[in-house]
Parts: sequence; structure tokens; C-alpha cells
Amino acid sequence: MENNSILVIDDDRNILAIIELYLKKAGFEVVTCTTGYEALPMFRATRPTLVVLDVMLPGKDGWSILHEIRQESTVPVIMLTAKGDTGERVRGLELGADDYIAKPFDSNELVARIKAVLRRLAPPDEPFKAVELPDLYISLENYSVLLDGEPIDMPPKEIELLYFLASHSGKVFTREQLLEQVWGFDFFGDSRTVDVHVKRIREKLGERDTWQLKTVWGVGYKFDIKQ
Repeated sequence: MENNSILVIDDDRNILAIIELYLKKAGFEVVTCTTGYEALPMFRATRPTLVVLDVMLPGKDGWSILHEIRQESTVPVIMLTAKGDTGERVRGLELGADDYIAKPFDSNELVARIKAVLRRLAPPDEPFKAVELPDLYISLENYSVLLDGEPIDMPPKEIELLYFLASHSGKVFTREQLLEQVWGFDFFGDSRTVDVHVKRIREKLGERDTWQLKTVWGVGYKFDIKQ
């Protein structure tokens, strides 16, 4: 991570002022902008540690901005969505958002979510974590995935989920267990988050004769290594 700054993108200046106050109190540097047109130039200029991104913005909406960010960076993004809009939340996760929070929200909860996401992306205690198969390599040292020696573009949370399942091959995990182990106790999402991430991993890796990310119906998921 380049710095300790948070880029907050929202067209409501009152919300921006409140978020900035709470984040600065928590020790973060804060950069803000109010339109979709400003968002990407500001993102590229500041190289933030994390982005808080509103969906509804003048000029260019949050979905377009998230998509463009994901074309060039795996920096974590927390989406601000309309209250109770499940469709928006699922769409955000499919596009690569790391978390979402519904408006109106409690500023302390937003700070807690930001800290939780950054904790999950902190370097592991162990000096090196990797799973190596003949055609698949997953590393948490530099957050990379190689398929047949070719790099696969994945955001950090997909890599962490794939690594966790592959490093416990043959064991079945419920969605709730995966939320606990990969997202952490302080994750505020629901079990559909796991389904969205598994779907995206499968789309990128495809199916193999040597291993498979399997759905165990009525239970959850497991990573099978075929002998």
C-alpha cells in the first residue's frame, strides 16, 4: 500500500464532511471529490489505500468508476448503496467491490469496516503462504494467481478465498464458516457474498481435470484435488 489515505467519492458535501471528520479522527489521511468525472483522475493522482465510493454520482456513476478502477488496480473499494437495495449490493460484489454499506449509515460503522478491510489485506504473520499445484499457483506473499504459468487478474478477496479453500483441500466449509475465516468476525455482509466470489473465481479459472472448486449442495463449498 502506498500510503494511509482514503479517497471518498460522494456528491453530498455534508456526508463528505462527516466522513472526513471521523476518518481523520481515526488517523487516516482523507481525499474527497464530488463528481464521477473527477473520481478517476483523483484516484490516479493520490494512489489511495482504500476508496469509499457512492453509487449515485453526477457525470459518471459508481459502477462505471468501480469497473475502471478494477481494470488497473486491486485497491479495496467500499460501495455506498441505497438502503435495502440487494440488487445493487450483489452488482457491486460482482464488479469487484470489497464491501458495501447502506445509506443512511453510522460513521463509526464505516470506520470499523474500513479498518476491517485493511486488516484483512495486511501482510500475513507467516513469511510465506502459497499453494502450488501442477497447473495452479496461489500466493499470499504477493497476492498472485498463476494458471498454467499465466497470471490471472483477481482482487485480493478472491485470492484469499481461493487460497483458503485450496489450502484445506477436501474439507467442506459452509458459507458462514468462509465468511468467518476469510472475511473475519467483523464482516457485515451475508452469505451471498461467498456465492458471488466463488462464481467469479470459477469464471476466471474454468474447470480442470486435476482439481475442482465444488459446490456441496445444502452445505457450502470445497476444493477437491483429484488424485
